[in-house]
Amino acid sequence: MQTKTKNRIALSLLPQILLVKWLSFYPEFIENYYSLGFYQYCAKLFRFLNGWIPFSLGDLLYAVLGIYSIRYLIIKRKCMVRKPFYFLKNGIVVVAIAYFTFNMCWGLNYHRLPVSIAIGIKENSNRDDLRSFVQELIDKTNETQLLLANDSTAMIETPYTNQEIFDKTIEGYKRLEKVHPFLKYENPSIKNSLFSIPLSYMGYGGYLNPFTNEAQVNSLIPPFRFPVISGHEVGHQLGYSAENETNLIGYLVTVHNEDMYFKYAAYAYALSYCLSDIKQNDEALFQSLLPKINAGVLKNYEALNAFWQAYENSTEPIFKAIFNSFLIINNQSDGIKSYSKVVLLMVSYHQKYPL
Repeated sequence: MQTKTKNRIALSLLPQILLVKWLSFYPEFIENYYSLGFYQYCAKLFRFLNGWIPFSLGDLLYAVLGIYSIRYLIIKRKCMVRKPFYFLKNGIVVVAIAYFTFNMCWGLNYHRLPVSIAIGIKENSNRDDLRSFVQELIDKTNETQLLLANDSTAMIETPYTNQEIFDKTIEGYKRLEKVHPFLKYENPSIKNSLFSIPLSYMGYGGYLNPFTNEAQVNSLIPPFRFPVISGHEVGHQLGYSAENETNLIGYLVTVHNEDMYFKYAAYAYALSYCLSDIKQNDEALFQSLLPKINAGVLKNYEALNAFWQAYENSTEPIFKAIFNSFLIINNQSDGIKSYSKVVLLMVSYHQKYPL
């Protein structure tokens, strides 16, 4: 690449950042012309091109780039000392290209209108409504667990492979589309991540690769939680970036599935978030609710918790802090805490669409 070209690309980084910041003040524009316009064609094209590939093309791309970068740093280490500003400029060039590609392929969705507007709901923080909703969830979760196990003390073992769960997730989206047409999912591309072990150590259930539009799911996640995470990552593919919104979408597509194991996963997922919210704000109420939950349900929660505990390590908080900063920079002021704000949306949703 010629020096003049490199200089222009490097100098474009700041204007790019300012342009994205300026566009963030016009979510209606982004919604109409990017999220519902350009992005839809771009995303479907990527999923059409790589959805049929059985492995994660995006993960493979990251691996190759990572190896190349390490090799480059090793080979050029002496030159980096002699010409630090030259390599700094090269680094800025790479960042500028990546930033442009990220925003064109997916990133501008961080600044679109909230999914709550498309559904026609608002966040509901009323504590009485939450308590009422939790009681309904407990009844639904217990009822489904007992139906599946015929024993209130038995932990539910979801009998599906990861691929079967992916297939059922796609079917769930076909059903959800009938209720919410804007969540239509075409050209599916959901895959097990090649980085599932690292993802487990970092504490992540999955991610969307914005450069290939592949929904990556941590293949090690217990089947009890796998359906909702699959639905969550597809929600990102559909162009919804806020984590509380994709948590809601993941829950909705799972609970709308005809399969009872999926319904159980959805009810238990929603219940766990609501209980966590109540525990933080009303310990006495939390303790009074626990005895009402079937022992088998609690065993599923314990097994999921044991899975994450097995991968706990000293680096996990670092990765969480990095991701928290990434979310804040990208228009999610609550950072990682935004995940739990799904409770406000679920309470409101089920006031409009009762369980």
